[in-house]
Amino acid sequence: MLKKIRIALWVAVAVSLVGVGALLWRADRQEQAAAFKPEFSLPDEAGTVRTAEEFRGKHLLVFFGFTNCPDVCPTTMAEVAQVMDDLGPEAEDVQPLFISVDPARDRESGLGEYLAAFHPSILGLAGDKAATKSAVNSFKVFGDRQEDASAPGGYTMSHSSSLYLLGPRGEWLRQFEYGTPADDIIADLKGRL
Repeated sequence: MLKKIRIALWVAVAVSLVGVGALLWRADRQEQAAAFKPEFSLPDEAGTVRTAEEFRGKHLLVFFGFTNCPDVCPTTMAEVAQVMDDLGPEAEDVQPLFISVDPARDRESGLGEYLAAFHPSILGLAGDKAATKSAVNSFKVFGDRQEDASAPGGYTMSHSSSLYLLGPRGEWLRQFEYGTPADDIIADLKGRL
């Protein structure tokens, strides 16, 4: 009988240790996620430098792309436009940003005009090479030039295709994989606004 009690106690201790370990692991992951605050300092079409700090108090929907993108970028911008329209008055608490991974060409071709065709609230940012690289690195995404003789200018851009959500304090909340329906993004945002 004493042996069974001892075994039961050791099992209880083992279960408790696993539980405590899981709680500590989860708390550590949440702390790491909360501490991740991507930053950027990039000019808009008018040349005004915009920073992450400027948008505190709003949720940010951030996308990295380029205007000559044949499919991922226009599809995602159309989804963002639908999100902004369907949020109604709550859209005032959301700022969509398009950060160019091909800034020189995008400034020349009219980034603002490109984005306005989707939705007037989408703000385009296109910095110099160093500022763009800094933003890309801060978000832990990628944007690389790929030579392609059949593409405009002889090259295209390989880039991250997700839409990134930052909270009102600039904290990383989540990413929406390419192809996430606008209704899913809206549901997520409405739960946060």
